[in-house]
Amino acid sequence: MAATLPADAAAWLEQLRRHRYVVLETYRADGTPVRTPMWFVVHNGQVYMRTLATAGKLKRIARNPAARLAPCDLHGRPRGPWSPARARIVTGEEALLATRMLRRRYSWRWVVLDTLSRLRRRGHTVLALELTDQVR
Repeated sequence: MAATLPADAAAWLEQLRRHRYVVLETYRADGTPVRTPMWFVVHNGQVYMRTLATAGKLKRIARNPAARLAPCDLHGRPRGPWSPARARIVTGEEALLATRMLRRRYSWRWVVLDTLSRLRRRGHTVLALELTDQVR
């Protein structure tokens, strides 16, 4: 995202920070939306999240990086306005930084789930979502 966000995007991200979950809406090949509640962290105008490397959302994002985000509850019910975004897979230092920030934000919950995931030898992928003016 650009160094400075439009005022409305910055305000939306600031509002998002007050929530524990965000619902990520991605799109199947036929355009059908799929919603997934996710843990997230906001950093430098982007929303970061981590998911299993085998998750269906990664296939959908590879096909179509357009997405939407909204603050939500644990069950994925939206609790605020939607924002269109573009998703990308993050690697290297950026992925490590995002993972550290997620660990700090979700503390013991993160440690428990991360430990279980490591025991099952499941790989993860970090996503960055940049707010856009339009979706699809």
